[in-house]
Amino acid sequence: MIIPVILAGGSGSRLWPLSRAQHPKQFHALVSAEPLLADTARRIPSAPPYAPALAITNEQNRFGVAAAFKNAKLPLQGIVLEPEGRSTAPAAAVAAHMAIERAGADAILLIMPSDHHIANPRAFLDAVEAGLEAAKAGLLVTFGIKPAKPETGFGYVKTQAGPAGGSVLKVERFVEKPDKETAARFCAEPGYYWNSGIFLFGARAFLDELNRFEPDMVRETLAAVKNATSDLNFIRLAANFRDCRSESIDYAVMEKTDKAALVPLDAGWSDVGTWDALFDAAPKDARDNATRGDVLLRNANRCYVRAESGMVVVAGVDDLIVVSTKDATLIAKRGESRVVKEVVQELTANRRNEVEHHLTVHRPWGSYETLHMSERYQVKQIVVEPGASLSLQRHHHRAEHWIVVKGTARVTIDSEAKLLTENQSVYVPLGAAHRLENPGLIPLTLIEVQSGPYLGEDDIVRIEDIYARA
Repeated sequence: MIIPVILAGGSGSRLWPLSRAQHPKQFHALVSAEPLLADTARRIPSAPPYAPALAITNEQNRFGVAAAFKNAKLPLQGIVLEPEGRSTAPAAAVAAHMAIERAGADAILLIMPSDHHIANPRAFLDAVEAGLEAAKAGLLVTFGIKPAKPETGFGYVKTQAGPAGGSVLKVERFVEKPDKETAARFCAEPGYYWNSGIFLFGARAFLDELNRFEPDMVRETLAAVKNATSDLNFIRLAANFRDCRSESIDYAVMEKTDKAALVPLDAGWSDVGTWDALFDAAPKDARDNATRGDVLLRNANRCYVRAESGMVVVAGVDDLIVVSTKDATLIAKRGESRVVKEVVQELTANRRNEVEHHLTVHRPWGSYETLHMSERYQVKQIVVEPGASLSLQRHHHRAEHWIVVKGTARVTIDSEAKLLTENQSVYVPLGAAHRLENPGLIPLTLIEVQSGPYLGEDDIVRIEDIYARA
């Protein structure tokens, strides 16, 4: 049995201002009409020998992962929550322990990041099939991409012929991210591949090799799985996981083992890790421009322009990246988009909210968008999904007015519950225990007007919550 394991804990800071800490890139439709996470899960068949996917993420992203699978109507074996991020090796070890427990020692893991793009899913599955016998024989298979240019942002893998023959190559060594001159040499010499970060190996074989080099990690991840607890539909790893050393699969095992093998992957792969990478993966017009959203171009060449809100007009320029959201706009020279990570670091140091949230903030029950904010009042649009409910809560510093725009709301204020329909409103006094629910079959949309001396999101005292939030 092949168990797909989707690693969905990344932040994608190099794709700011679209990707943000509270809604990172795997939840965005960057290339297709679906989020990258759904694209990743959808390329895996829903029939044997493939089992439903196992997703590994964190507290912050758990409801986003659940919503992505639900909205795409994709099967899911479970969502595992890490108490703290520890890179990919501990995550893979957790998946291996769980796979052996659920499917036996012969289980094969297909480890995939949630935020990569693969243009040809059929070719990807062919590559997995090509590596399957090697994985069953105890080899640890990685998938390599033939370098298209001297890329300094990827690690490289040097291969030689064998050991399994055919399309499976023996790994000679892993190479750190090189400088431009070294990367150009790697592109010119045979046997070098970009390291895709996708792996195929037996659960038992991986744990055996990990135990040779990182025995503490094997022991700590096993304890984290054995002591895990259920939280709604999530599997919450025990605190033992925090004791693991933070390490990647490459550093922990692949660079040290003599059982590493590589299958070349020619499937239109991209890690879409930067705006430049997204430009490379996107379809182009006759002037080599890539656009998304309401964009008007005039005499522009080789530009990537993305309009998430409103119209963006670009005229008389070449080689630019322009990304516009409701509250931030990025303009950068194409080829230098890696500086975005430095920009995010500076914004974080300055405690800018634009690093964490969009104006539209996603919650397990739906979303809200801040329409206007002033010193003692703010206006929000709230959308509650069918059957969803906000927590029973109260505020110490603000009162609220709710006006239903679309759908039906069930409102509880202290001990009184009532139904509101379109164009009806209700007042929630300061300090009152209140709850908002959507009992209908369509999304509920309402306008909320908050008033008071303090309007921060931390002025929420949750009394009951069906999503088990603190």
